Amino acid sequence: MRTMIIAGNWKMYKDLHETKELVTALKAAMPSLPGNVQSVLCPPYTSLALAGEMLKGSPFLLGAQNMSQHDEGAYTGEVSAKMLKATGCTFVILGHSERRQYFGETNELVNAKARKALAAGLRPIICVGETLAEREAGVMAQIITTQIKGVLAGISPHEMPNCVIAYEPVWAIGTGRTATPQQAQEVHQLIRKLIAQQYDWALAERITIQYGGSVKPDNAAEILAQNDVDGALVGGACLKADSFSAIIKAAQA
Repeated sequence: MRTMIIAGNWKMYKDLHETKELVTALKAAMPSLPGNVQSVLCPPYTSLALAGEMLKGSPFLLGAQNMSQHDEGAYTGEVSAKMLKATGCTFVILGHSERRQYFGETNELVNAKARKALAAGLRPIICVGETLAEREAGVMAQIITTQIKGVLAGISPHEMPNCVIAYEPVWAIGTGRTATPQQAQEVHQLIRKLIAQQYDWALAERITIQYGGSVKPDNAAEILAQNDVDGALVGGACLKADSFSAIIKAAQA
């Protein structure tokens, strides 16, 4: 059985005071998780150290929303894998559609970051997904294929089990629109097939593939019930303890 991973991407929300409130509420709501479910909180950089301290002894893991492809140097405003590890991070989100759209991140850059994360002992959550225009043009499979091949280039079979793939249809992020469970399963199945082609089926069957795109308590159970959907990368619904804990509970069902 693949590990079900529910990650909360806080994006640019929650200052230190609000972080303390949310982490406290989540720990109270979810004092434990079942063995096949992991949950990762990804607050902004300024809250990582605080959240890391507060999560010690809890069932929640800590992740960051991005990182540099460089170890150190004169890169103003950047944060390295080593810095993330020092705060207690075990995961890092890479290639989120907002990073691609607003900051021009490419498959090649995401790949460089993923390889750096793996070398540092972080587990990358590597995001892929098509835009509405691409889906309507009928090139979804082509886009996903190009992205998967690009972001996984040079990652060894030994490293690959530490990677998580997140399928996030760009047209369903922050829009209130959600891929149907069948649409999600179709693309997740494609991603697993592409991983098998690049590596082998035994390895592909071990990889956790999350769905991200307006996941909410009322749609989580049906999406997470799909054969190749192994978790969720949650946006807005992770900013409140009751809604995020409801999604985690849906993964347990």
